[in-house]
This record gives sequence, structure tokens and C-alpha cells, in this order.
Amino acid sequence: MKYLDYSHLESINLFLRHLNLGESTLKGSIEAYSCKHTVTDRKQSLSLEHEILDYLGQSSDSDPPSPVDYLASRSSRKTLIYLVLTLGHMYPDYDFSAVKAHLFFREERWENFKQIFDNYMFEAEKEWALANGGSSLLDCISKAIGEIVKLSECEIYSYNLDVEGEPMERGALWSFNFFFYNKKLKRVVSFRCCCLSNLAEEGFLAGGALSLDDNDDVDIFDDMDM
Repeated sequence: MKYLDYSHLESINLFLRHLNLGESTLKGSIEAYSCKHTVTDRKQSLSLEHEILDYLGQSSDSDPPSPVDYLASRSSRKTLIYLVLTLGHMYPDYDFSAVKAHLFFREERWENFKQIFDNYMFEAEKEWALANGGSSLLDCISKAIGEIVKLSECEIYSYNLDVEGEPMERGALWSFNFFFYNKKLKRVVSFRCCCLSNLAEEGFLAGGALSLDDNDDVDIFDDMDM
């Protein structure tokens, strides 16, 4: 997966990088990737494919609930592997399992994405409108993503992080991860965002714990190897 640098994402990412909303701080990022494999990606793709095939060989039709039917399709496995590889670039310190990741991916409609965006990003919308002459943040994001992957031709997926074992921001009030995948263009756009409690952060630091500068692992959006 090759990171694609699009200048029209810069202003949105700058806005989303660290948006202080008073009692909370919003952190987000939109990133574009080509599905063209690097040497490392080819090795990892083969490893993920073997993992899935091994799982299929060990599973039976009597094991509910099972992702076997979905994973039995070569096209579906290919899509899953692209999504897992994208996750790996987003969170380079975490080793994702294809079979486990499949359980947390969910195909979405645009209306579902818009509803989640409206529910969680309404304060960010207000701040964007104030700073950008009343324009809509959702419209700007939609246009930016559409220019890269053509929304009308995309498959949209959400990914719900497993808070027990997968990367999460400490003190996150909520988070979402969306992926816009265009098979024809062989591109994926990821859109992740989380909201952190400033009050919890202040209490955490006041309690004598490490500061953000002391612990690089606290912020999953910093020091990413892209």
C-alpha cells in the first residue's frame, strides 16, 4: 500500500489534527492509499491469505456465527486484505489478524456514515463553519474523498476497534474508523477520528502520571511510519 499525498486534504487534516472543543479535544485524519503492493505488502498479503485459508480449513458449517461464507470468496478475501493492510499503515505498531479484523469490519451505506458523522461531529461542524465562512465540513470532506475514490463507486466499511486488545487513544470518549474502497481505481481512503476528554487528561496528569511528552504511545496519531 502506497501512501498518496493529496494537497486538498491538507486543510481538513490540519483542522482535525487537534481541535480543542473546551471539555474535549477532537483528533482526526484522512489518508489515501494506493492498493499497489510494496515488497513488504506482498509478503504480508500472502501471510494474511494463508491465515484465512487455514481458518477456512479448520471451520465447519456448524460453527455459528461464522465468517466462512464471506471469506470463501476470493474477491472478499482480497478486499479484506487491502483493508487490513491499510489498518497496518494507520497503526504500524499493531499486528492485525485478518480473521479477527473481519469480525470488526462492517459494510456501511453512505447514509449510515452521514448519520454517524452528524451525531459525533456537530461541534466540529460549528467550528469549521466559523473558520471557513459558513461552509459545511461534511461537504468538504465528501468532496475531498470523492475526488480520490469517486464516492458513487465506493464500498464503505466501518471498523470498530477492540478496546481490549487493539490500539485506542487513552481516555477516548468515542472513536470511529471508516474506509472508502474503490476496486476499479484500486485506492482506499481512511477517515479516523476520536474525541478525548480534556478533564480526564488533566486529572490523569495531575495525579503524577507521565506527561504526553514522556509517553509516545499515548497518541496513536503521532510518529506514524507512512
